[in-house]
Amino acid sequence: MYLCYIDGEFKKPEDAKLPISDLIIQRGVGVFEVMATHDLKILMLTPHLERFKNSAESCGIINLPDVEFMKKIIHEGVLKINKDVRVKAYLSGGDVFDEATGKFTNPRFFVIFEAQDVVSNETRSKGVILDPVPYGRDDPNVKSVDYRKTYQNHSGTFETLYCPDGEITEAGHSTFFLIVNNILITAPLNRVLKGTTRAAIIELAKSENIKVEERCPLWSELAGASEAFITGSVKKVVPVVKIGGIVIGNGKPGTITQKLSNLYDKYISRWLE
Repeated sequence: MYLCYIDGEFKKPEDAKLPISDLIIQRGVGVFEVMATHDLKILMLTPHLERFKNSAESCGIINLPDVEFMKKIIHEGVLKINKDVRVKAYLSGGDVFDEATGKFTNPRFFVIFEAQDVVSNETRSKGVILDPVPYGRDDPNVKSVDYRKTYQNHSGTFETLYCPDGEITEAGHSTFFLIVNNILITAPLNRVLKGTTRAAIIELAKSENIKVEERCPLWSELAGASEAFITGSVKKVVPVVKIGGIVIGNGKPGTITQKLSNLYDKYISRWLE
């Protein structure tokens, strides 16, 4: 961890503190966003902060900082460090719950600037294994700090994959895409978190005349799928070669996945702020 912004100022990590009265500690009330930088610019900053604000309001957290103010703080922190970093922004429940309105009225805004956890080229070339679980995200409209479900995956797998009732929604930290008969399938936004990289990949796929279906992929479709991949702000595009005991395609990263990954890297400047 390089730097923190908290209590209205930038501080060394060891000097940043939250009071134990904050409801993010006492009751787990809080939301967050994780952003990546590229050439000292923030990837999809506006969509991230819009989702951040919506998550907070969905949780009843009000009196939020202005989006332009949050942008200013994030840019300032990145420039202070002067290297590409992972940015983690938080809005806590604060110290006050107004029982009359059911709102958390005194939130704390804080930001952590830390080293990027980049997926290695070796991992990308081999692909990853996901661990399927029979449940989903509690609320797809909220990126809550409660990520306990995502840490229940078995040893040797890259990430949890949510598979409630025979459908596949999303991965624990990522958007999930499945390719069946050259059609790119991903769950609709009323079922999953509004992934920022998700939108970019769908845009790129359509520009290449790849058919996109926004519906939940079915567990029964995995055996006939040719490719799968996950996306995220920091990880970008990561091929998936196995889900539980099911091998996807020939067990190697596929051509459509690689094409979309290359296009995303090529045009990433479109989404830098």
